Amino acid sequence: MVGRHAARSRRAALTALGALVLTALPSAASAAPPPAPERQPVAARTLGAHKPTADVLRAMERDLKLTPRQATARLVNEAEAGTRAGMLRNTLGDRFAGAWVSGATSAELTVATTDAADAAAIEAQGAKAAVVEKNLSELRAVKEKLDAAAVRTQTPETPVWYVDVRTNRVVVQATSRSAASAFVEAAGVEGQGVGVRVSQDRPRVLEDLVGGDAYYINGQARCSIGFSVTKDDQQGFVTAGHCGDPGDTTTGFNEADQGTFEASTFPGKDMAWVGVNADWTATPDVRAQDGQTVRVAGSVEALVGASVCRSGSTTGWRCGTIERHDTSVSYPEGTVDGLTETTVCAEPGDSGGPFVAGTQAQGTTSGGSGDCTRGGTTFYQPVNPLLSDFGLTLTTTSASAGTPAPQDNAAADAWAAGRVYEVGATVSHAGLRYRCLQNHQAQGVWSPQDTPALWQRV
Repeated sequence: MVGRHAARSRRAALTALGALVLTALPSAASAAPPPAPERQPVAARTLGAHKPTADVLRAMERDLKLTPRQATARLVNEAEAGTRAGMLRNTLGDRFAGAWVSGATSAELTVATTDAADAAAIEAQGAKAAVVEKNLSELRAVKEKLDAAAVRTQTPETPVWYVDVRTNRVVVQATSRSAASAFVEAAGVEGQGVGVRVSQDRPRVLEDLVGGDAYYINGQARCSIGFSVTKDDQQGFVTAGHCGDPGDTTTGFNEADQGTFEASTFPGKDMAWVGVNADWTATPDVRAQDGQTVRVAGSVEALVGASVCRSGSTTGWRCGTIERHDTSVSYPEGTVDGLTETTVCAEPGDSGGPFVAGTQAQGTTSGGSGDCTRGGTTFYQPVNPLLSDFGLTLTTTSASAGTPAPQDNAAADAWAAGRVYEVGATVSHAGLRYRCLQNHQAQGVWSPQDTPALWQRV
């Protein structure tokens, strides 16, 4: 994890981190193949992917070796792929086994299914079909048994395990095959196709109200601001849970009094939020290259394989790709579940900083291994569960359009701005029914009838 509270004995020994379809899908069981979809870059416009800032393009050129034109094409294609993946996920139901994008600029979408009969429907949406043995629910059930085993015993030799949709299996990263075998046996998942990746890397927390700026906890340890948020009339920011406990005080980069940790969860999850005083104002900005900023427009979750960039107070603005969601990491302080693994580098002090895909908030830096000289792996806490758990509203470029504080984040029938929605959720709006296509927190300007990139009429 990227950040440390010096007063906590359990953290005292840390030394490092922390294009395009908008038509409804027919059933896969239809007798005739569905017509080819009309292709329009609606999703890219909704998510702001068609007009990336110069800072995003420069970082993608440096870290992903893409020209500005290639980077723009990739961002547009990734945005459109997310909508198609959501439609297919809702159509396939229990047969859905994951989705990902690949290719330097094409962001070609692949959707996995357990039934070969679904191939025609998948290909009709401009995606590749992969027929696999296990659906996504089965993979997650195996991982949950590993999660439970990790709670019963420390797993220092098996620090990472995750659902890998591209290989249709759960993978354990271990320092040796014998350590992986012991963990798999303890979880009772022998013979269930669990893969093993041998690596000596052991992720750790990255120690030491614009996203990425430094702040200090109790005048000592340093972390990075994630995203600005509000709750009722209180402004603040989200960050990593391992950076501080409820009641800890913070100062800003200018040593001015800043705020107080209102809530913090770590381990289990790695999330916290800080309420700030009247001297600080929440903004939708994330610090980019050379003092420039990227403005956050929402929190639509990107697919595996998509490009993503990170800001932090130690190493600044860096980019890479999303390797996998639903990853568990066993840090020395305890296990954290539900993280996303990336190829973006990070170093001590970057903890809590923001990850963005284009203009969409993705999460806050938790931990990793390696550094920004030789490269490394970094994990982030997804932002939508953080917003939901703490009842926060993300500050975005559309906030002035009247987005209220979130209501109770439990299931509700009527669509409401500020609520966090997951793929498959159904709502009513203006007398019609809609099904969610991508995980996101609803913005005031993102009503279902106006955002076919996020909602499908049913």
